[in-house]
Amino acid sequence: MLLIPCPHCGERDESEFNYGGRVADFPELQADMSTWHRAIHLPDVNDPIVNEVWFHASGCECWIQVNRDIRTHEFQPIDKLDHS
Repeated sequence: MLLIPCPHCGERDESEFNYGGRVADFPELQADMSTWHRAIHLPDVNDPIVNEVWFHASGCECWIQVNRDIRTHEFQPIDKLDHS
């Protein structure tokens, strides 16, 4: 079980959230499929800290942005995002 730090509701179980994905620099739209595949599915293993967004569906209904250590799954809050 992961405990995700919501800046509005405090730490909550991951079951309350929907995963929005990694925040990444994506390639140009004209890039080939292998470049897109690497950008979306293969995180840089040299950097164990991944920047992600999560939607607190069963709570405040806000998008939040966090850093997660993929080795330990520890979260660090970054920012509050709009209710979009």
